[in-house]
Amino acid sequence: MISILIPSYNYNVSNLLDELDALLKLEEFLYEIIVLDDASPIPIEIKNCNYITLLKNKTNLGRLKSRRFLAEKAQHNWLLFLDADVLPKKTSFIKDYLNATTTNLDAFFGGFSYYNTLPEQDYRLRYFYGKSKEQVAACIRNKNPYKVIISANFLIKKEVFLALDFDLKNGYGLDNYFGALLKQNQIKVKHLNNEVYHLGLEKSVDYLAKKEAAAFTLLKLYKTNPDLEHNNDLLLCFSKLNRLKITFFGAWFYKLFNAILKKQLTSKKPSILLLQLYRLSYMCFVFRS
Repeated sequence: MISILIPSYNYNVSNLLDELDALLKLEEFLYEIIVLDDASPIPIEIKNCNYITLLKNKTNLGRLKSRRFLAEKAQHNWLLFLDADVLPKKTSFIKDYLNATTTNLDAFFGGFSYYNTLPEQDYRLRYFYGKSKEQVAACIRNKNPYKVIISANFLIKKEVFLALDFDLKNGYGLDNYFGALLKQNQIKVKHLNNEVYHLGLEKSVDYLAKKEAAAFTLLKLYKTNPDLEHNNDLLLCFSKLNRLKITFFGAWFYKLFNAILKKQLTSKKPSILLLQLYRLSYMCFVFRS
């Protein structure tokens, strides 16, 4: 009934598999777990289990192609995608998704959560961003269901997922594109309070580079799919600046202040507002380069 699909690159999935095993024993239904090792430098190994399949890519396919590959391999009609660096928050995690499959909706997003323990200074940008932008209650997410799309924890009908046309190449920050595609195709989406804890915090300097990559992905979305509807605040703001023909100001701001902003964003108390300003000015800079 449900195929649990876990793409992984260079991350030990043992804790996640152990947690899923405990939760799955609480329910009775048909399921499988497929782990895909996306050509990790140190190959992933898992203990032998009759319901877990480990697949290994010879070359790195990236997030989109890996998920497509997993979906094609899945035996069941519902796909539960989980990132390797997460852990279910509730003991009813599987049960809540099972209950969702009895409705007439197409996709369910469980959400993200973070532990309350403040991490070391080098990891705080990712933590603060997650707490501010990703840890959002389902009642709020459902008011604008295509906006806060987190693909690290979602359930979707196999036929619906395979029908989506992901025509962008791999990149970081494609959840915005995923949300736009769901909206364009009028996929019936509901958000649940069925969170997973996000464990894989990157160092602030690395995460800042990823947010630059995500901003670049937004620009690519803007250029290659100008008519695609989306709900991303950053891209909406950039679009307005471009319509007003004042992206030169953002580019100038980035050239003048990016070093100062980077120092603040990698400090012990990074500002998420300044992060968004940094990303917006970076988009203007790249757009005009």
